[in-house]
Amino acid sequence: MREALTRTDPEIARLIASEERRQAQKIRLIPSENYVSQAVLEATGTVLTNKYSEGYPGKRYYEGQQFIDAIESLAIERAKKLFSAEHANVQSYSGSPANLAVYLAFLKPGDTVMGMALPAGGHLTHGWSVSITGKFFKSVAYGVRKETGRVDFDEVRALAREHRPKLIWCGGTAIPRTIDFPAFAGIAKEVGAVLVADIAHIAGLVAGGAHPSPVGHAEVVTTTTHKTLRGPRGGMILCNAPHASAIDKAVFPGLQGGPHNHTTAAIAVALSEAATDPFRNYAAQVVANARALAEELTARGYDLVSGGTDNHLLLVDLTRQAIAGKPAAQALDRAGLVLNYNTVPFDPRKPFDPSGIRLGTPAVTSRGMKESEMRQIGRWLDEAIQAAKRNDPSTLDQILGAVGEMTRAFPAPGLDSIAP
Repeated sequence: MREALTRTDPEIARLIASEERRQAQKIRLIPSENYVSQAVLEATGTVLTNKYSEGYPGKRYYEGQQFIDAIESLAIERAKKLFSAEHANVQSYSGSPANLAVYLAFLKPGDTVMGMALPAGGHLTHGWSVSITGKFFKSVAYGVRKETGRVDFDEVRALAREHRPKLIWCGGTAIPRTIDFPAFAGIAKEVGAVLVADIAHIAGLVAGGAHPSPVGHAEVVTTTTHKTLRGPRGGMILCNAPHASAIDKAVFPGLQGGPHNHTTAAIAVALSEAATDPFRNYAAQVVANARALAEELTARGYDLVSGGTDNHLLLVDLTRQAIAGKPAAQALDRAGLVLNYNTVPFDPRKPFDPSGIRLGTPAVTSRGMKESEMRQIGRWLDEAIQAAKRNDPSTLDQILGAVGEMTRAFPAPGLDSIAP
């Protein structure tokens, strides 16, 4: 399939082939990763990458847009229909640029913004200090209750009343529970702030009916188009009609030049797939799988932040296991179980050597795995972590072999032809 690439650059071709084998043979549990369909892969790798298209459908700065306009218009209409949104912008290069466009649309440097603190599960772009959003704007962070691991709405309301932010973010990168969009909307309305829901992690669950939608509560919704939505790596902004012009101007010409048309086409394909009954079944199974995995880990003595999960994601505090997140994640990778180390709320350890691990079920569910496989994965996770504690690489290698048997039984979408 890649004859020209192999001839021109065999080194890159070899590395891509190796990555294909890795994705096919290992159990991928990073909650922000997934498998796209063969159709999405094909749309991404097309001649659309050759075309410049600065502007929007019907209002371009280059000629030859007859087919590009049709493709982008399809993506826009499919996004609006799928999420019941009044307006959609599908040009953002990814989630972080989409979030930055929201700042540009509504704020001036120095204005106040509120978002969930990064150590509590928020995202860098919600005003955290190391991000441009925390350097150019006055940032106020809210967190979670130590006893429950859930958002402390009393704190959110008190901070909003005290600081009167112009923008409030809800959503994040390590939130295992349902986001209470109506509660956030009530607080934002009380202080006159624009509420922005970042659903990058849960967009597919929202589209599939497995998580409540922020549309109708948040004036603006941002998301990536990969993760649970199973599209290409891109970004998207939904908003109500009064904000449409400000959002579009912030994306182009405010932040970007020409959109990536091959990505736009693949987004359109993914949105079409997400509007089907099989995708709704997929979204429900993602949640069912996460709960089954949570139950298995809890039964084995693991502490889950907030006590469990309502969505695709689990955040596990390994303090009781007497191992840090980073060495645990490295050992699990050797055993064929790929996840990431992660801070947990009120973590006494440093971000590069935290107490927790973060894992999720989008990719394994795309392979067709269900609750019984999740329970087995939970057993392997525990066995590998115990092996890491006693410096037992042979057990890790044994688990890797068993993982290979499972992955051969559940071929990965788009990688069905990869040899075991």
